[in-house]
Amino acid sequence: MHPVLKIVAGGLIAGLVDIGVAALINGVEPLVILRAIASGVLGKAAFKGGSQAVLLGLGLQCLMSIAIAALYVALVSRSKWLRQHWILGGLAAGPVIFAVMEYAVVPLSHAGRAHFTPVTIVPNLAAMMLFGLIIAFFTRGRR
Repeated sequence: MHPVLKIVAGGLIAGLVDIGVAALINGVEPLVILRAIASGVLGKAAFKGGSQAVLLGLGLQCLMSIAIAALYVALVSRSKWLRQHWILGGLAAGPVIFAVMEYAVVPLSHAGRAHFTPVTIVPNLAAMMLFGLIIAFFTRGRR
């Protein structure tokens, strides 16, 4: 598979799985998650929006996931050890992705901040570790 296709496939699958996992963690429909993502651009209006808000959320999730996969490959390609130990690299990427999203991306958006407790942060960190693992799986062996 072409390296760019690996990045796109890994990003898209990780992003789509992330939507489902976020819905399960929060006990809501995936459409609510997609509107929450769209709120990064639209603010609270995303939750009153129809299919356009949902599609915007899906598009944003896909773009961000592909960008994260590309950045992961760019960083990991500099480390032979991480390329050889892709499972550890993917799992380690999860908390980093979580921190960047929570403390850089979300505060710069129009979305309200999530308020994590010790109970809610654990499944959210696990979800990001799964996200990183999926990207690492698809992009393993990339040099």
